[in-house]
Amino acid sequence: MAMMNSSWIQNQGFFGPVTATLDWCEANYQFSYYIAEMMNTFSNLFTIALSVFGYLEACRQSLPQRYLAGYVGVGLVGFGSFAFHATLLYEAQLADELPMIYVGSMGVWLLFDNQPGFNLHNARTKWLIFLLVTFDFIFSLSYYFYRNPVYHQIVFASIVLLVTFRITYVLNFSEASSRIPPKTKSLIGKLFSTGAGLFAFGFFIWNMDNIFCINLTNLKRTLGWPIAFLLEGHSWWHIFTGAGSYYMFIGIQCMSYLYWQKQLLRILADVTLCLKDAPEEYTIGYKYYLPRVIRVPSKKH
Repeated sequence: MAMMNSSWIQNQGFFGPVTATLDWCEANYQFSYYIAEMMNTFSNLFTIALSVFGYLEACRQSLPQRYLAGYVGVGLVGFGSFAFHATLLYEAQLADELPMIYVGSMGVWLLFDNQPGFNLHNARTKWLIFLLVTFDFIFSLSYYFYRNPVYHQIVFASIVLLVTFRITYVLNFSEASSRIPPKTKSLIGKLFSTGAGLFAFGFFIWNMDNIFCINLTNLKRTLGWPIAFLLEGHSWWHIFTGAGSYYMFIGIQCMSYLYWQKQLLRILADVTLCLKDAPEEYTIGYKYYLPRVIRVPSKKH
């Protein structure tokens, strides 16, 4: 099922005919022989910038490597989407859509891998990685042959729902729930619900762009450019989902980090070890109005 592109400009550009299973409302090759959809392409720079910001902040706070890998994954989604909208080739579409599944799977891993510590040596961690890599491989193979974008959208939505249910379960019904301070629960819930809300709003705009494409195209022609760029609904989907992914990933970091460290405190309390990463040493701070996990400076006695 393809999203029908407005027909008033359908020039064939540098990358040849469209081979992707999706084509959006933005006119093809309107402004450049080398860029199929100008605004849909460059709106991905917002997601890429957020991933770079999150990665650098995680490095500054010396967070575990798995979180750095998460930001790299989000950045790859942005680069893949950039390539997809710039070329409208099926290979580039895969570079956009498959990393979405991989990053979502990583979010599942972060939330279900609740054994103490951040290494990859315990049995639960190994099994989770094996299961999710197997799932990603099977989906990638099946999607390459069954080229239905609705299939991808259903699988991705299912992963997002699974992550949401897991967050809700850990915060409200798990054994760890009683050990997480109410203020921390509220903070994690706020971060994740903000991200989910941004996702939902972006999805709404995307669908309005699909449904009212002809009307919006006529309005764009009336308004003229560059102001008509503001009516590219799929570009707004990129921006809102980029921001939503960032907020949700910060919430996942906060959840998984505090949960694991609470488990470590319980196990190590009897042997009076000095923990390097106690939960009270982490909090959420803001930089450029964006949330980030930061270390609380140690108090000198």
